[in-house]
Amino acid sequence: MSKKHTLYQHGTLALLVPGLLDGTITMKELLEHGDTGIGTGEGLDGELIILDGVPYQVDHNGNINVVDDDFTLPFANSHFAEYKRLTDIEELSQAELDKNIGAMTSANTFYSIKVHGTFTNIKTRAVKKSHKPYATLGKTAEDQSIFLRESVEGTLLSYYSPQIFDGVAVGGFHHHFLSDAHDFGGHVLGFGGATGRVEIQQFDTLEQHLPIHNKDFMNYDFSDWDILGEIHNAE
Repeated sequence: MSKKHTLYQHGTLALLVPGLLDGTITMKELLEHGDTGIGTGEGLDGELIILDGVPYQVDHNGNINVVDDDFTLPFANSHFAEYKRLTDIEELSQAELDKNIGAMTSANTFYSIKVHGTFTNIKTRAVKKSHKPYATLGKTAEDQSIFLRESVEGTLLSYYSPQIFDGVAVGGFHHHFLSDAHDFGGHVLGFGGATGRVEIQQFDTLEQHLPIHNKDFMNYDFSDWDILGEIHNAE
C-alpha cells in the first residue's frame, strides 16, 4: 500500500475537549509518517504547519519558529505530499473555496488541499501554551491571539474529514496558513479572498494512532461530554 494515499493522525480532537493536552508524540516521530501536516503543541502551544518536511510553529506572540525533534504534540495530521493540480481560483472567500472544492470531489473520503497564492483579509489565531493542570479545550482556547493581514502571499494547508469522522477530526475543512515570508500564519478563522493554484491529494486510508501510554487518556471517561458541541465551539 502506497504511503502517498495514507493520512496519519495522532490523537483525536475529542481527547482535547476535556483538557488531555499532554504531548504524546514527538515531532521526530510525526515526521516519520509525513513531510506535510498540521497540529498543535503540548498545552495547545501554538499552531503547527509542516511544509516540505520543515515543522513551523506559529506561537501566541505571532512568531514563526522551526521546532526541534523533541517538540511534543497531543494532536497532529501528517502525510507524504503528492499533490495534483485541481483548479485555479480568483478572489474566493473561505466559504466559497470550501464550497467549490466540495463540488469537485467526494465528501466521503479524507483529502488534503494546498493553495499557494495571495490571500486578502485573512484572519488567523494561535493559542497560548497552558500547563498542568490543564483546563478544557474551550477554556484554554480563550487565551488566543488573533492575527490579521490585509494581503499576504503564502500557503493554505488544509485537511478535509468526512462528517462521519467528526470528533476524531474536524468534520469538514481544517485550515492552517503560513506566509512565504514566514512572518504570519496560524489556524485560519477566515479570509476575504484567495487567488492562486489549488492542489489536492486524496487518501484511501486513515492511520489513527492513539496515545495508549498516556494514563490520563487511557483512564478518562468521555461519556459525560458533548464532544462534538465542544469541538465546534472551539473551532
